[in-house]
Amino acid sequence: MQQNDIAIDVRDVTKSFKVYLDKGSQLKERLLFRKRSRYEERKVLKGISFTVRKGEAVGLIGHNGCGKSTTLKLLTKIMYPDSGEITMNGRVSSLIELGAGFHPDMSGRENIYTNAAIFGLTKKEIDSRLAEIIEFSELEEFIDNPVRTYSSGMYMRLAFSVAINVDADILLIDEILAVGDTNFQTKCFNRLRELKASGITIIIVTHDLTTIEKFCDSAIWLNGGLIVREGRSPEVVDAYYDFMNQKRIDSEKAAAEKKEKEEKERKAQAAPAAEENAPSEDTGGIDYSANRFGLRYIEITKARMLNKSGEDSRIFSTGDNITLEIDYKVNQPLEEYIFGFGFYTLEGECLYGNNTQLDRIAVSTDKTEGTIAVDIQDLPLLAGKYTLNVAVVDRDGTPMDFYRNYCGFEVVSDDRSTGYMRVRHNWRITK
Repeated sequence: MQQNDIAIDVRDVTKSFKVYLDKGSQLKERLLFRKRSRYEERKVLKGISFTVRKGEAVGLIGHNGCGKSTTLKLLTKIMYPDSGEITMNGRVSSLIELGAGFHPDMSGRENIYTNAAIFGLTKKEIDSRLAEIIEFSELEEFIDNPVRTYSSGMYMRLAFSVAINVDADILLIDEILAVGDTNFQTKCFNRLRELKASGITIIIVTHDLTTIEKFCDSAIWLNGGLIVREGRSPEVVDAYYDFMNQKRIDSEKAAAEKKEKEEKERKAQAAPAAEENAPSEDTGGIDYSANRFGLRYIEITKARMLNKSGEDSRIFSTGDNITLEIDYKVNQPLEEYIFGFGFYTLEGECLYGNNTQLDRIAVSTDKTEGTIAVDIQDLPLLAGKYTLNVAVVDRDGTPMDFYRNYCGFEVVSDDRSTGYMRVRHNWRITK
């Protein structure tokens, strides 16, 4: 890459902050309790390097606290690195903080002049662009009102309108486009596409990965103050999805293990429970409105959702092979036991249901207890939260033990399809 093709050059940049643990908020407290001003040094950036070509759109992605916004503030020179070098070739315009540089008591019109002057425009240049800035912001009837009376969406409109009208070579944007109505967001992105086509370099920080994929030529993934990966935006976004999904799975697994440990400790410390109620003989006494109902001739003692490693889990990935196990005990033998399960949305809509009778599976009736398992191959659910229903009924469909919402579970996915279910497909161009 030739030097005159580079818009941004970041070389081995580090940045740390002092995070005070117990600092007085008033001067008196600071003087009296000076020893309380303890702090720790937190290194946000640990030596990052990257270059951005002129006319390129780059997205910075990563979870909260990874250093994205700090990087953007260093590029704007709001703050400076502890070490390393940053070279910006051209005039820089930024949308870092919503309404940064606006004076609340000044009108929108007055703030346009002030904000544009900060970006380096002369009064004559601002005069020539004033009408266009106001028209784009759609704030004609409010432009002479104090900006303290503006909503956050109106702030964003005015700030964006100024920022794109200063003839910048480099435009830096930090999550600000998440504010405002859908129509104005579309209008902003259409203008950004025009600016990109005209050769302006654009850096965007956002958690909206769809925006990164659609708009940015490349992406930089930051994690723990380091660049994990950079390259074509779809490839970096896919890698980030995989990382975040695995992180979510690990987090849920740890939470489940903690909950199970606490439950065991609680049971060990609790006094023995009262004797279990005998199963009811009254078939007319079933409360079908309850979350658990039935005659309990056959009773479900526990159900488990096992992941591909055979561990009881409540989080899975689309396409996983999982196993559902249902433990049961027999209080009063029947001629036939029919076990079933169903996947439901949180709103109670059935997405899929099945039972042993539909699949012509006979369950042995000569046991006093047992376990029945169903292997579910290539879990088709898309990313979202769902609930599991489990049940056992007799041959006539009378519920013996029916659990609505036995447990909730979550599915993570890198499949971008919409809806609830994945349908395997292949696109072909036939002509």
